Amino acid sequence: MAYDLEEQEQIDELKAWWKTYGKLVSNALLGLLVVYAAYQGWHYYQGKQAVEASTEFQSLQMTDEKDVKAIQSKAAIIMDKYASTPYAGRAALFAAKTNYANNDAKSAKAQLEWAVKNAKETSVSAIASLQLANILAEEKDYEGALKLLETRHDAGFDGLFSDLKGDVLVALGKKAEAKAAYEDALTKLNAQGKYHVLTQQKLEALG
Repeated sequence: MAYDLEEQEQIDELKAWWKTYGKLVSNALLGLLVVYAAYQGWHYYQGKQAVEASTEFQSLQMTDEKDVKAIQSKAAIIMDKYASTPYAGRAALFAAKTNYANNDAKSAKAQLEWAVKNAKETSVSAIASLQLANILAEEKDYEGALKLLETRHDAGFDGLFSDLKGDVLVALGKKAEAKAAYEDALTKLNAQGKYHVLTQQKLEALG
């Protein structure tokens, strides 16, 4: 097929450009394809992990609450194998509750500490912090409990954190600080909720 002079010049320019930059362009396109494939693969893997973790967590929830060993085992698998999913933190809370109910505070604390640091949901992390602080307070580790209650957490739990802080301060004999904590809690708790009523009673009891 014959080309006119202008067309031939354009083809020659294109050939020259491709000779200079063709390899670079090809490598760039190949790199983009690799990145896209990796991105798609990662999302597929994440989705698969989430589905499997959900199934494992449902199995955990259906386990007889008296079968402590089975609960510990199933929770450990979820926490280890599916740590990148929200179900890992929930499994840690579930196992901690079972262990605490069976007077194994040491294991409960370990699972709650894991949830505080690794839970993917801020609400789960906050609940774990509250439960762990409560156990520490029961063990009279008041400073440890206060330190935990001062850490950054989901703002939706501010009222509960302040309420528990007030309880710890009462145990320490710091009446004025406890009253301040309860007053702060009352501004953040649902005015129609049961916790608001309980906190109000605690505040009034301090005089």
